[in-house]
Amino acid sequence: METVQKYAVEIQDLTVAYDTKPVLWDIDLKIPKGTLMAVVGPNGAGKTTLIKALLGLLKPVTGAVRFMEGDDGLKTLKKRIGYVPQSGSVDWDFPATVQDVVLMGCYGKLGWIRRPRKEDMELAKQMLAKVGMEEYASRQISQLSGGQQQRVFLARALAQEADVYFMDEPFKGVDAQTERAIVTLLKELKDQGKTVVVVHHDLQTVPDYFDWVTLINLRVVASGPVKEVFHEENLKKTYHSSATLLRSVG
Repeated sequence: METVQKYAVEIQDLTVAYDTKPVLWDIDLKIPKGTLMAVVGPNGAGKTTLIKALLGLLKPVTGAVRFMEGDDGLKTLKKRIGYVPQSGSVDWDFPATVQDVVLMGCYGKLGWIRRPRKEDMELAKQMLAKVGMEEYASRQISQLSGGQQQRVFLARALAQEADVYFMDEPFKGVDAQTERAIVTLLKELKDQGKTVVVVHHDLQTVPDYFDWVTLINLRVVASGPVKEVFHEENLKKTYHSSATLLRSVG
């Protein structure tokens, strides 16, 4: 009996434009449940735009997005969706401690009025321990290094206990130790049946870090298991680069 593939996200005919200039054009994409997927493409290809459009942070010109095979819409499912933005897009000067930031991940369950419960505090502590930042709980977020801030935002997403995670270049500006720690966490999430979608720029690490990849350059060039679609021909179509430049990646 054939197994029916279940999808965490289904995107149909998605077009996004800034003013009148299309940034994403006619995107059709299905992201299977339980995958660890990289979204790769050149600068300006629409990778971050894709994530923001899926999260409702940008309004598409056309298209439909369906999460977890439901028709309830993004508003109903927000508690089940976690987001780690690019570190450069965050105002790090806001007055909050590391613990405060991680507790924000619990607000979907708490609501904005109720105070964090003992179990929420304990969960925040556990997630900080997972990313190696427990000892920084009372530190102001603005006092941390870029890599430490990225770990804290990852802990906030983990505290949300979501089913689908979107992460926009979580490895950007972090040291090798932090990158290894993040990769370990992402693979743990996948092993738990979570779906993780990561905007990623380092082609060399795609085969080691991910099991699924989507290559985009305004349109979807290819999407599927890394072993099937992450090859020189698709990379050339995506980056319009010479074979010699990309040979070391294949």
